Amino acid sequence: MQTLIVVDVEADGPVQGDHSMVCFGAVTVKDLKTFYGEVKPISPLYIPSALAVSGISREQHEQFRDPKEVMLEFEDWIKEQSVKGKPTLLSDNNGFDAAWINWYFHKYLGRNPFGWSSRRIGDLFCGFNKDLYYGWKKHRVGKHTHHPVDDAMGNATALQYLLKQGFKI
Repeated sequence: MQTLIVVDVEADGPVQGDHSMVCFGAVTVKDLKTFYGEVKPISPLYIPSALAVSGISREQHEQFRDPKEVMLEFEDWIKEQSVKGKPTLLSDNNGFDAAWINWYFHKYLGRNPFGWSSRRIGDLFCGFNKDLYYGWKKHRVGKHTHHPVDDAMGNATALQYLLKQGFKI
């Protein structure tokens, strides 16, 4: 099986570059190994209500590490986890999570180990169940807390459920 990595991102606004990623989590689907990264703001702009979702204050956010260092560590972790082919990024909302990860990788490293594509978890469930409105989130294990590792873990366990049903990824 190709290496599948679920990613979840918390940010202080909706627009990469204008706003900043706050933290992110990643979980391998196969064995639930985790990565957590916190990055300092790259912009003075932020939306307090967006930042509040993460439970992190602006003062705390300003103390986080340089994005380049964190993205290099994340890239190394991805390489360590990847046993076969290019890894695949999966998320609950690719328009948000995958977009932030892609932007930060390209901005700070000039490359993205996931490449240009990703998969949305809900679409996989909908296709498998032949139901455009299938409620896949009921298969998550654990609470959706807005801590990115918790949320990525819940999504990874939902994917494990799908694999046990015979879905081939």
